[in-house]
Amino acid sequence: MMTVASGRLIVTIGIIIAGLAIRVDSEKQWWQTTTLYQIYPQSFKDSDGNGLGDLNGITSKLEHLNDMGIETVWLSPFFKSPEVDNGYDVSDYIDVNPKYGTLEDFDNLVARAKELGIKVVLDYVPNHTSTEHEWFKLSEARVAPYTDYYVWHEGILDANGTRRPPNNWLSVFNSGSAWQWSDKRQAYYLHQFEVRQADLNFTNPDVLQETRNILTFWLDRGIAGYRIDSAPYLFEDADFRDEPLSGLDGYTSNDYYYLKHLYTKDLIENYNVIQMWRDHIDNYNSKVNDGLQRAMFTEAYANISMVVLYYDYGSQIPFNFFFIKDKDGVNLDTKVTASDVKNTVDMWMNNMPVNGTANWVIGNHDNSRAATRYGTNRVDSLNFILLLLPGVMTVYNGDEIGMTDTYISWEETQDPQACSTDPDRYQAFSRDPERTPFQWDDSTSAGFSTNSTTFLPVNTNYRTLNLAAQKAADKSYYKNFQAVMRLRNTTVAKNGNLTSFVIKNQIFAFSRELEGHDPLIVVVNWGNTSVQANFDKLLFNDNQRLKVILSNVGSNIEVGSTILRSSITLAPHAALVLTTSSSGFLCSGSMILLQVSCLISVFRSFFNS
Repeated sequence: MMTVASGRLIVTIGIIIAGLAIRVDSEKQWWQTTTLYQIYPQSFKDSDGNGLGDLNGITSKLEHLNDMGIETVWLSPFFKSPEVDNGYDVSDYIDVNPKYGTLEDFDNLVARAKELGIKVVLDYVPNHTSTEHEWFKLSEARVAPYTDYYVWHEGILDANGTRRPPNNWLSVFNSGSAWQWSDKRQAYYLHQFEVRQADLNFTNPDVLQETRNILTFWLDRGIAGYRIDSAPYLFEDADFRDEPLSGLDGYTSNDYYYLKHLYTKDLIENYNVIQMWRDHIDNYNSKVNDGLQRAMFTEAYANISMVVLYYDYGSQIPFNFFFIKDKDGVNLDTKVTASDVKNTVDMWMNNMPVNGTANWVIGNHDNSRAATRYGTNRVDSLNFILLLLPGVMTVYNGDEIGMTDTYISWEETQDPQACSTDPDRYQAFSRDPERTPFQWDDSTSAGFSTNSTTFLPVNTNYRTLNLAAQKAADKSYYKNFQAVMRLRNTTVAKNGNLTSFVIKNQIFAFSRELEGHDPLIVVVNWGNTSVQANFDKLLFNDNQRLKVILSNVGSNIEVGSTILRSSITLAPHAALVLTTSSSGFLCSGSMILLQVSCLISVFRSFFNS
């Protein structure tokens, strides 16, 4: 049902999953249907030949995002930093690391993005600063008002007079104690991450005000919102109690998951700060009153209850990592069966608030690439599914071409999370393999840099796996990504009802339907064998013939062909996007430009709405 009130489109939809109907009555904001493209600045594009990506490099490639149909870019940290943790150790929140450029370069990036209709979201790292930050230096010297800007403790004296940390808390980076002694202050400071990343004290109102000032600084420079890093770690137990053993296998006494984190993670006080920041951003929106609703995204690896709770405390989009991690947000976890895929979708949709906006993440800078975890034969399957489900899709740079992890030797390893282990175990902890340079073409350093030496080595497969090759191919992951992005921007993909099924224990399928619009049907054979199935129950209409809009790379089913819904045979790992045969809704992944029939459908969807 659709109604128009006061000249605004009000969309009423029902989402049906496993018998549960979710009614949504809302006017969509940009952040509810956007595709958020994460750029890791070091690895995207080098503009000056020093082997490291930079802001001007990003600006030079914004047309690539525009060609894909990306509306929002999220930039990982580029602020001043000693780069102990690749920029997540900030030494100045309101300036640019000279390695990446200048504030003027940033302003030029935002201006060019605006010309292309692309919004810019920044990564805010609030939990900790670099120990090189001026605040920390002043706090360590007990200079007011910075004395209590960080979490300090004088420790405990043993019976023999030996001083030790106040408790058994461990660093996320598997380096043992989360406490470090300062000779200058004669006290321990807390570092839940690397030893040179000191935790701020969020019980201090001055610290809270500093965070609001930082948010305002970049909002004034034209950004559209923030991704809040490491949201679960802001507060710790006020009584500094020891944490119990986790009982999980495979972890040593120095490893983070050796303990169960009852007192250092997911405390309710964290959520209150998130709400404070949301209120601050909303107040900024009201003050500026320029028609742009700036938004907030939150990062939290936790169980479903703790993650969706962020909705209730102001996060418009809590990131959904359950296509990457297990149910507790701890270990990497791939979905082995079609039921696993459906259960993951259902879990989020069933736990999300009725008025919430869903989110789907398949890759980022902290986890092995999707094409490596799931296999290259599932690249199209994942993109078809996650881009056509309701809500926001988060894409990591390079996943649009199916980039894979790069082998990084112990000697080449830079990630502090891995460097704190040893040559025998580092690969299980290293995040370097997914952070290597973007593969633009088959020239020097994959077109990332004119320098043959880059900050991390380029994947050796770049000569065949690169953007230029996929643009030139008749069919490729990139062309399919472009095509599904065009489908994503249609009315039915933004507002249509969702119905999902598992068929023959092997096929995951769902439809998006909206009265007056051509339906979209996604069908994926998640198994390793061919399967024939009936799709009669997947659609509410009576059309017996379905038209193929998209098919995966390597498929023997051609785009534009017609198949019977009562009997579809799918090869192993086959992925299709279908519509009813009467539709003019045809976007081919083998074409660079939008087909005329697809353009007609987009306009029809727009005017019918």
